[in-house]
Amino acid sequence: MGGGKVVNALFSGLVDYRAENAEPYNVMAESIETTDSKVYTITLKEGWTFHDGTPVTSQSYIDAWNFVAYSPNGQQNASFLSQIQGFADVNTADPDGAEGPEQAPQPAATEMSGLRAIDDRTFEVTLSAPFSVFPTTLGYRAFAPLPEAFFTDQAAWEANPIGNGPFRFVSRQPGVNIVVERWDEWKGEEKPSIGGVEFRFYESPDAAYADVIANNLDYLEAIPSSALVGQLFETDLPERSVNQTYLGNTTITFPLYDPKYQNPQLRQAISLAIDRAAVNDTVYNGLRVPADGYIPPSLDGYIAGQCGDLCAFDPARAKQLFDSTGFTGPIEISSNVDGAGNQEAFQAVCVSITNALGVPCNFVPVPTFGEFRTTINAFQATTIFRTGWVADYPSIENFLNPLYKTNASSNDGQYSNPQVDALLAQADAAPSTEAGIALYQEAERAVLKDMPAVPLFYSTVQAGWSDRLQNVTTTQFRELDLASVTVSE
Repeated sequence: MGGGKVVNALFSGLVDYRAENAEPYNVMAESIETTDSKVYTITLKEGWTFHDGTPVTSQSYIDAWNFVAYSPNGQQNASFLSQIQGFADVNTADPDGAEGPEQAPQPAATEMSGLRAIDDRTFEVTLSAPFSVFPTTLGYRAFAPLPEAFFTDQAAWEANPIGNGPFRFVSRQPGVNIVVERWDEWKGEEKPSIGGVEFRFYESPDAAYADVIANNLDYLEAIPSSALVGQLFETDLPERSVNQTYLGNTTITFPLYDPKYQNPQLRQAISLAIDRAAVNDTVYNGLRVPADGYIPPSLDGYIAGQCGDLCAFDPARAKQLFDSTGFTGPIEISSNVDGAGNQEAFQAVCVSITNALGVPCNFVPVPTFGEFRTTINAFQATTIFRTGWVADYPSIENFLNPLYKTNASSNDGQYSNPQVDALLAQADAAPSTEAGIALYQEAERAVLKDMPAVPLFYSTVQAGWSDRLQNVTTTQFRELDLASVTVSE
């Protein structure tokens, strides 16, 4: 499980997305109005409170967004707020990275000038430039409100989080579980019927899978690869599984802060050396879709074949390109191995690369996702590494800006291309959704040419559940819809 699932249970934002198709709809927002896609007036619905009974007001959002954006607070999602006027005054970057001797300069301000409370239920957001996608982004957790208790005693709040979502925090055992219970005062329209949720941590996907079969675990979002063979999971879990697409992809990313990966021809050669179809058949029983770009096919803006020949399996061209780079030493790809199928998939990727290039490719396992992300977040990776993306909100913009814009929140390889930044900025400020999509597509083509991350697969989810669950819906974000699921005792 990922921590975002718990955050989504504990918090409700201005907007959420329908479980079946990811269509945005207002939750706490009564209205989000604009005439120019630059200045937005947001009005909150009446009667909403946090779990401690304090009201959710305009200031709850303004204070939370300023906290996230203020760079000394070290919030990884800060760049999601970068469209708001005044962001640059509160968020500064370390000029030579975390390992260098210099430090980020102190921000000139603590609050963004683009946020203004009109009254307790109405606030105005001024962006630095028009951004028509902005209302769609507001369902992402970076835009959640925070109660006064957070700012009064942050340590106490972190030990006992207080949100405004359909579930409230009960307890946490590190490495074991997090427990939440339904909060009956919640004002949202899609109220859950289940009494609560225990989010459990497992050391291996196979152990979790065995517990689902035995009805000791109610829902598993990722069936292990051992049960994908022959689609065994459909036999083990008759009428208790799903196999569907969702808004996500799998890639491998190059740590471009390491000089040995800075030649784009090396990165292109590795892409050409991967037989995606063979890996899919070997590891996923053909259930994934080999990727031909970064944008999933079900999202507006997808172009078939966007990656062109660079995502085709072409061992001869791959070797020719690779040999021209003068790269020496083995190729290494790392991944956490506590996620279903990770080890098998990237071992298979390495076999393909070794066979195509004639140089060793070694898979480097990392025991847990936490250890894996700690290294990547600190920009200390020394190998190529597994990456994947599940949409934060349903927009082509979400598969580009956070990942490939200079200094963006999830730009794990520290890719930077001024031409791409300019295209993304033009797309953000486009006068219409259609015009914006065309510019985002142009930016995607430019990124693919640089190949800072190799597209591998468009994602599908194979999930399973116990006998106790009914009305199971897996969302386009690969999560169990806690609002519609029911449980029999």
